[in-house]
Amino acid sequence: MQDQRQPGESQHPNDPEYLTWTAPSGDLGIAPGELHLWRIRADDRGMDLDRCLPRLGVRQRERALRMRHAPYRERYIRAQAGLRTILGRYLDSAPGSLEFQYGPVGKPYLHADGRSLAFNLSTTGDLALVGLRLGAGPSEEIGVDCEWVRPRADILAVAERMFAPAVVAALRATPESERLARFYRDWTALEADTKCDGRGLFRPRPDGGIRPMIRHCIPETGYIAAIASASLPPLSTWRNHDLSAI
Repeated sequence: MQDQRQPGESQHPNDPEYLTWTAPSGDLGIAPGELHLWRIRADDRGMDLDRCLPRLGVRQRERALRMRHAPYRERYIRAQAGLRTILGRYLDSAPGSLEFQYGPVGKPYLHADGRSLAFNLSTTGDLALVGLRLGAGPSEEIGVDCEWVRPRADILAVAERMFAPAVVAALRATPESERLARFYRDWTALEADTKCDGRGLFRPRPDGGIRPMIRHCIPETGYIAAIASASLPPLSTWRNHDLSAI
């Protein structure tokens, strides 16, 4: 059944499940209806920067060169190189040779050898997540948002600006000791929703647009993630891989 909740409202109010990460097998095929998640280390535990740079596209290298803050630049390089490494494995292509195509609102996807991959990347703190589904179009689109959970004093003010009234009311009614966790669940749900169709935070959903299902999970202690797609398989069937295991 289609989710009727407002953007920013968690589909599962109970505590999200921790993900278990595995090393990928030699076969990285992805079937219709499957959902694959990848974890990328964006700090110095991740790929060596000298290995990363040749894997970037021209636009990504140019953007990296413009970044003056070294830690931010290095996280960006590792996340983007990791994304291309992962996509290249599925399409049996060199990471640097991948040519992204872009949908009507600028969201990238890949099409090669008669196959399309829908994907989305989220980077926060020292961690990046990539979600993938087979195909292209509204029913296959995926949105991923991951947040490093850290204290902040302005959660109600942010909620008033960004969340639907019912979500704000529920957040206000949440005991203060639980409010920060609830805020991050609501925020990641909102981000994943808007990233699913690529419209961004400040554009309304297009007329006739699909409201995605949203499921939360914990990629590792201190982080929370939300995955959005028109339909989601049970979390127990997701294939969760760690790039550092390659």
